[in-house]
Amino acid sequence: MNFALFMFSALVVTGAVWLLDKVWFAKGRIEGTKEPWWIEYSKSFFPVILVVFLLRSFLVEPFKIPSGSMIPTLLIGDFILVNKFDYGIRLPIIDKKIIPIGEPQRGDVMVFHYPRDPSVDYIKRVVGLPGDTLTYRNKQLTINGKPVPLQPDGDYQYTEAGLNYLTADKSLEKLGQHTHALLTVRDDPTYEPMQVIDYPGRDNCRFEDDGFTCKIPAGQYFMMGDNRDRSNDSRYWGFVPDKLIVGKAFLIWWNFDNLGRIGKRID
Repeated sequence: MNFALFMFSALVVTGAVWLLDKVWFAKGRIEGTKEPWWIEYSKSFFPVILVVFLLRSFLVEPFKIPSGSMIPTLLIGDFILVNKFDYGIRLPIIDKKIIPIGEPQRGDVMVFHYPRDPSVDYIKRVVGLPGDTLTYRNKQLTINGKPVPLQPDGDYQYTEAGLNYLTADKSLEKLGQHTHALLTVRDDPTYEPMQVIDYPGRDNCRFEDDGFTCKIPAGQYFMMGDNRDRSNDSRYWGFVPDKLIVGKAFLIWWNFDNLGRIGKRID
């Protein structure tokens, strides 16, 4: 369900009832008569829905992390806040940018609509910007001919879906102004060739046994999860156009299983 469309519909209905009551229904009501329930409820909910709609559309939007593709940065069950204006003001529902403010930067954790099904929201890290030539080979990122700094940082252990206990190699990667932790599994391949689908701009990429190189088209971004070998990302379904951007993740505001994560900034 498109929640923004639902909110907009509720806003229109309650607002229309409030307006009609103000200019028409109230004048014909006998003084002291109780308002019909549908008018009372609409007048009560309209300002609340209006505030929530404006906040969610133009300032911040909450999301819940459903998968482990961004471990260790984000854990399953994290509730996060997403900045809706850093990358420009967009009209609700149609997501058309009307006021450009800024652009995604390398290393940003970004929420976007999944290119193959825009009704689904994904969250990944921006690793490639428009015009970049990006290579990922033997689990090392190279951007425009320069290897991205990568520093080993011990092991990381967690339980996957299905209660599989996994030990991964943890590293610190520096992308732009962001230094973040990422995970790789030593015996896993750099990518799974059989999972690569046909997508717009795939001819911009050259795939080999140990990795691939992509020239990122104008107005599009290359996204990868921090849990590199457990992430379904741009390696497999392609680039993210600017029109599908939702916003920049910046704060964990709740986690029922780990209260210590509350208030943690997302880098």
